[in-house]
Amino acid sequence: MTSMTPPQSGPRSTLLAPPRSRPLSLNDPGLRALLWQLLVGALVLLAGWTLLHNTLQNMGRLGIASGFGYLGRESGFAIEERMIEYGPTNTYARAYLVGLLNTLKVSALGIVLATLLGTLIGIGRLSGNWLVSRLCGAYVESLRNVPLLLQLFFWYAIITEGLPGPRQALTLLPDVFLSNRGLKLPAPADDPAWSWMAAAFALGIVVTLVLSAVSRGRQASTGRRLPMLPIGLGLILGLPLLVLLAFGGAGLDTPRLQGFNFTGGVTLTPEFAALLFGLVTYTAAFIAETVRSGILAVARGQTEAAHALGLSGGQTLRLVVLPQALRVIIPPVTSQFLNLTKNSSLAVAIGYPDFVSVANTTLNQTGQAVEGVAAIMIVYLSISLALSALLNWYNARIKLVER
Repeated sequence: MTSMTPPQSGPRSTLLAPPRSRPLSLNDPGLRALLWQLLVGALVLLAGWTLLHNTLQNMGRLGIASGFGYLGRESGFAIEERMIEYGPTNTYARAYLVGLLNTLKVSALGIVLATLLGTLIGIGRLSGNWLVSRLCGAYVESLRNVPLLLQLFFWYAIITEGLPGPRQALTLLPDVFLSNRGLKLPAPADDPAWSWMAAAFALGIVVTLVLSAVSRGRQASTGRRLPMLPIGLGLILGLPLLVLLAFGGAGLDTPRLQGFNFTGGVTLTPEFAALLFGLVTYTAAFIAETVRSGILAVARGQTEAAHALGLSGGQTLRLVVLPQALRVIIPPVTSQFLNLTKNSSLAVAIGYPDFVSVANTTLNQTGQAVEGVAAIMIVYLSISLALSALLNWYNARIKLVER
C-alpha cells in the first residue's frame, strides 16, 4: 500500500495569515505627511477666521453694515458711457452691471483686434523683406518694454490735446467726424431692416459652419475641399446685403454739429479709444512673439514639401504652417488674453467707467470696502476662468491625437 504524506501546512498557513498591522509611528513618512497637511490646513482656517472676525468687529465699531444689501439702494451717480439704460436713480446693482458690460466690451474688442494685429506683426518679423522685418521688430521691442499705464496716458493725451474741438472736427468720411470729444459715427436708426439684416447675418454664419463641416468630410474622403473663403464671405456679407436691397435701404442716425458738440449717431469716446488702442497695441506685441515662435516651431521640411507640391507662399502659410503652429500658439496666447482682460482695470486711470471704476465709486459712497473689493475679485476671476475654459476646449480640439 502507498502511504499518503500529510500536507505541509507551515508555509501555506504563513502565506494565508493576515498581514500584521504596523503600530503608528512618526517615522512613517505617510503619517508625517498627513499630520503636516492637517496642521497647515488648521493654521489656514484659523488665520481666515481671525481675519474675518476682526474685520466684522471693526466694521461694527465704525457703524458700517456688512453684506450686499446696499446693491438694492439708489446709486445717486451717473455713468456717461453705457450699453444699457442707466440713471442716478437706478440701483448700485445696475451700476455694477453697466461697469461689467463696459469691461466685457473693451476686453472682447481688444482680444479680437490684438489677435489680428499680433498675427500680422509676428508674420512680418519673419518676412524676407529687410525693412518690414526690422519695423515689426522695433514695434515689438518698443511696446513690450514700456509700462502699459504710461502708454494709456500717452494715447489719452494724444486724443484729448492733439485733436481739434468739435467745431473744427476732422471729417474722415461722410458723416464720420474726429475731434477731442471722440469719434462720431452714424448709428442704426429704428428701422426693421436692421433686425432682418442681423438675422440674415446670423443665418450666413450658421450655413458657413455647416458647409465647413461638409468640406472637411469631403476632404477626408476625396482629398478635395470647397473654397470656403469666398463661400463664407458671400454668405455672411451677401445675405445681409440682399436683405438691405430688398428693403430699399436702412435708416441711419447721423451725427450733426449742434452748439459746441455733436448730437446723434454713436460716439467712440476718448477714454474708450485710448484704453482700446493701448490694450491692443501693447498685447499685440506679446502675441506677435508667440506667433513668431509658433511658426518657427514648425519643421522647415513642411514648408519645403508644400513648395514642392506647387503651393504659393500664402497658401503654404495658411494651409500648412499656421494650422500646425496653432498647437504651439494657443496655450501662451490664452495667457495674453487673460492679461488683456485684467489690464483693462487700468481704465480707472483715464476715466473710462469699467467695473473697477464703478466699484470704486460705489465703495467711496457706501463705505462697503470689503464687499466692493470682493465683487471686483469675483468678477475678474469669473471672466478669467470662463475664457480659460473656452480656449482650453479649443486647444483640446486641435491637438494631435496619438495612437
